[in-house]
Amino acid sequence: MAAVEAERRAQRHASTDARIDQVRQLMLLKGMGINGAWLVVRAFFGWRAFKHRREVGGVAGFTPTPYHSGERAREQGMTKSGNRHGRWMTTELAWSWLRFQPDRALRGWFRERFGSGGKRVRRMGMVAVARK
Repeated sequence: MAAVEAERRAQRHASTDARIDQVRQLMLLKGMGINGAWLVVRAFFGWRAFKHRREVGGVAGFTPTPYHSGERAREQGMTKSGNRHGRWMTTELAWSWLRFQPDRALRGWFRERFGSGGKRVRRMGMVAVARK
């Protein structure tokens, strides 16, 4: 693992590749490390251009799964059919975002909507933050 991290650090400092530039830009965010930035770029932006956030959510598997059967309609959660590493990392980044970016509007939205709930409600809120 140390060898992989050393290679990533060397590429980050020496490479002129556009993907490495994206890693550098993501690492400017407070709470984003080299492994998180590397995974996000490789999982999402390294091979495809997205038009809006819903496309990113679809690739990660953050899309809703509605159930409709005549009279009943309910939400069953998310599909989990996308990139599981990317989904895991975006959820971890959502936790970091709320912790290290206290002045952002997204943190206020999370507190207002999910702050008074228990652990389970806050975990569900984290997925909502990751989807946003």
